[in-house]
Amino acid sequence: MTDPSPLRIHDASLRRGDRELWSGLDLDVAPGEFIAVLGPSGSGKTTLLRAILGLERLSSGSIEALGTPVRRRGNRRIGYIPQQRPLAPETALRGRDLIGLGVDGHRFGLPIPRKGDRDRVAELVRAVGAEQYADRPVGELSGGEQQRLRVGQALADDPKLLLCDEPLTSLDLANQQGVVRLIDQHRRRTGAAVLFVTHDINPVLEHVDRILYIAHGRFMLGAPDEVLDSAVLSDLYGAPVYVLRAGDRLVVVGAPDADDAHHHHHDEEGHK
Repeated sequence: MTDPSPLRIHDASLRRGDRELWSGLDLDVAPGEFIAVLGPSGSGKTTLLRAILGLERLSSGSIEALGTPVRRRGNRRIGYIPQQRPLAPETALRGRDLIGLGVDGHRFGLPIPRKGDRDRVAELVRAVGAEQYADRPVGELSGGEQQRLRVGQALADDPKLLLCDEPLTSLDLANQQGVVRLIDQHRRRTGAAVLFVTHDINPVLEHVDRILYIAHGRFMLGAPDEVLDSAVLSDLYGAPVYVLRAGDRLVVVGAPDADDAHHHHHDEEGHK
């Protein structure tokens, strides 16, 4: 039996008050596909992920994840990596405990975790390269170390659909590449589909199959070369927008509030 489509979105619309974030959205994601979601702040990228998780109600249309319609209580088979936000310095949870929350969120905290759980946590600690700091309090760790642990947590149930919400913000280049590599390895090993919201396409460009670009209530879906094109983005924004190549990097220039044109704070890594 073949796996069901990881994600099917049909004619989906979502309003916020009197503002339509997007409408008529159709997206059929194949197993193993890597889709980047781009667009300015407030365009509804995070809201789309929340709708797939069952946390936002569509105004119209439908979403089916892993073969079943999304419902309010969510689906543990969907992995979710949130935006990188530093944990409070006094957070005493150990690194392996953070991963453990993903392995056994509902039973976690009882005195004796099952042996299988402990083995799975150890396997994930190895998979994300966190052996050196798995027993340290997470509040003492750098942003990149914390984010690797969050990836481990998201991969705990071996998800066939992985939703990533700007997981690279505030990470330096080496840690960005490390986190992207972990996500891509999971995709290649398990055939999981990845939806990756980002303000900067460059760290994931070599892995991306298609781009969903949302701006001002409209969207464009296609291969990177089709979407990251000056004429296409100018039409989407209704204003002159230029896609420039600088070596192997792409920069979007002139898009109103196009935060994918700015490469945020890659200097914060290591600040404890």
